[in-house]
Amino acid sequence: MDRKKEMVIRGGENIYCIEVENVLYQHPKVAEAAVTGAPDPIYGEVVKAVVVLKKNHQATETEIQEFCKKFLADYKVPKYVCFIDELPRNPGGKVIKKAL
Repeated sequence: MDRKKEMVIRGGENIYCIEVENVLYQHPKVAEAAVTGAPDPIYGEVVKAVVVLKKNHQATETEIQEFCKKFLADYKVPKYVCFIDELPRNPGGKVIKKAL
């Protein structure tokens, strides 16, 4: 169970970031992943995934979303998938989600 601040509330539905992250880590091309909420005018927030791919791998937003659809309810599938080279971390090694 995540802390409240690590939860996306999409149209009244609670989505725990860790649940989506665990699915993303199952994808064979994903090295690291972090999930956060992105503002949405209709639902309040939607799921946004920030993904670091394994070296020499490529993936598309649609590929990641289709993979997630196999394991998650539709409302939990990331609406946005961003690819970056490295997740921002604090000195203790935790991902700084505010920076995403």
